Amino acid sequence: MALQLQKELNPEQADAAATISGPVLIIAGAGSGKTRMITYRIAYMLEQGISQSEILALTFTNKAASEMAERIRLVTGKPMNKLTASTFHSFGLSVLKRNGSYLGYSKGFSVYDQSDKMGMLKSSLVELRIDPKSEDLYALSELISSIKTGRLQFSADTSEYKPLFKEYNSHLKLYNAVDFDDLIMQPIALFQQFPEILELYRKKYKYILVDEFQDTSIQQYQLVKMLSCNHRNLCVVGDDDQSIYSWRGADFRNITNFEKDYPECREIKLEQNYRSTGTIIQAANTLIKNNKNRKKKRLWTGDEKSGIIALSHPEDESEEAEFIADKIKEVMIKHRLRYDNFGVLLRTNNLLTAIEHAFLSSNIPYKVSGGQSFFQRKEIKDIIAYLRIMANLDDEMSLLRIINTPKRGIGKTTLQFFRKLSDQKNCSLFSAITASVHAADTGIRESIRRNSSELIDFINSYREQLFSRKKLSTVLTSMLTDISYKNHIISEHPDNDQLAQWKMKNVDLFISILDRWERNPDKKGDSLYDFLGSISLVGKTEPDQEAGKVNLMTVHASKGLEFHTVFLAGVEDHIIPHKRSLEENPDNIEEERRLFYVAITRAKNNLYMTSCRTRKYMREVIETIPSRFLEELPSDLIEQPGEDTVADVESAANYFDQMRQRLKAGVP
Repeated sequence: MALQLQKELNPEQADAAATISGPVLIIAGAGSGKTRMITYRIAYMLEQGISQSEILALTFTNKAASEMAERIRLVTGKPMNKLTASTFHSFGLSVLKRNGSYLGYSKGFSVYDQSDKMGMLKSSLVELRIDPKSEDLYALSELISSIKTGRLQFSADTSEYKPLFKEYNSHLKLYNAVDFDDLIMQPIALFQQFPEILELYRKKYKYILVDEFQDTSIQQYQLVKMLSCNHRNLCVVGDDDQSIYSWRGADFRNITNFEKDYPECREIKLEQNYRSTGTIIQAANTLIKNNKNRKKKRLWTGDEKSGIIALSHPEDESEEAEFIADKIKEVMIKHRLRYDNFGVLLRTNNLLTAIEHAFLSSNIPYKVSGGQSFFQRKEIKDIIAYLRIMANLDDEMSLLRIINTPKRGIGKTTLQFFRKLSDQKNCSLFSAITASVHAADTGIRESIRRNSSELIDFINSYREQLFSRKKLSTVLTSMLTDISYKNHIISEHPDNDQLAQWKMKNVDLFISILDRWERNPDKKGDSLYDFLGSISLVGKTEPDQEAGKVNLMTVHASKGLEFHTVFLAGVEDHIIPHKRSLEENPDNIEEERRLFYVAITRAKNNLYMTSCRTRKYMREVIETIPSRFLEELPSDLIEQPGEDTVADVESAANYFDQMRQRLKAGVP
């Protein structure tokens, strides 16, 4: 059945969906139905005879990419198994997996995450005879990332770290590994050094779409431009008013760069908001127009000025937290809401503590987004390290992690001996250990030789099984049984059975994740390499097992989400705009305002803001100043605090009685 764009979309959305040739810039305001438009745009392209395999759709989260493909499948009724809907880093990984040998990478290279990177930095510092404790590892990590991606050059202040930069990158190459920056930078280097490979990708992907374009870095835009500069069928969708990630390399000026590079581009604005009430939209519009460096747009909605924007001034953070907890219960009863209809947003994580305490005291279930990832938990990192060393024998970081997990009697002195040997022979640690256990006389004790030999045999044996036709989850279960890993967990927590049980459940969950991945028909023919690559890229989020809880998160983490009622805590001048951000660069005021704009536009109906009179900072109590952004909101839209309103007992009783009746009837 032919798509009827004019029926399914508003006029501007339909225009954007139907414009499929040449460069297109789509400015999509908050809540403007951007995802729906993109879905119909790609469906329309397929209807016009464009092949799935000719389309490359890039976005910033694996969830967004998979949801995009699923929405298109629902509209077209056809599987999207040939459509490339991917994050930038996933696409970069696929390019390197296919062509990495041109740059000296062997099959099965490892992708190092942030914790691996920190470990590598420590090792590199030790190699240079620098005490890692004397350095700020986070700052060094950021410096290396900025140098590698070209955002910074070595200066007089940072030139002392040139040897560290060289050592870090040489270690990566030696261990046959890449970090997250390499997933963008190495494909660019590949295309520059081997133009014939670039030409193959240009011929393959004749239509490119980039979602959340305001979040792209200069390097990501460079990659897209290299791919599209011949056919010029490049559609970018974004909103410069929601560009809030400059600290990780995003550059909203790419929108201006795009207009310069593609002067023939069409610009289409999506300004009708389908998310928020008129009150929320008017406040957001009035705020953001104070930014000078932006595309002019004005969101509008058919909704009348319903909903609430309220501002309260608690005495301190404890009173603020109690107010939020009480108001959640009140609004929940009044509007018949669930806990997961609420979002509590914060500028920084250090505001969490008081609110968590209040929620615990009030028995309010909550989840903190942006906390420790499931895949970053120690027991899960251990298992991943076992799998990674079997996929890539040169992965020294993984080998060092598992070599005594559980303990195998290979001590520090022995490890130093093996490391020295690997340096002398310029080979991997695994190769050095293998050579030592098979050499006639290496000077190591027989017990150490035996333990090391057992480790090498263990890795080789399970490596063979993992790359046979056996089921990966079955082999992993056998491997963990073989090393008595659950007994190892118990031995690490002899006085905390509950924690040990929780960690063992996490191990079982990981095995089930691997099992589900294997049973996915789209993964047929994929190997351990593909699984490890996928979890390296999706490992920033925990499996969603916590529905029905209040969402507690930073404003940065809330981007792309929406809630019936939003609480924005800490609306004070040293918090938002953030003092340190403005000290670094006064021009950051516009990004801080965009951050406030994003927070406001997460609310569908109600927005409650709190600005404390005093707040504990370090060990002192300081008097605070309300955020300057509050003065930029229409005063007639903001309700000032009056008498506290608490839902009456009868209303509460009726509400919970109705909930019990719905549960009995099996209604969610």
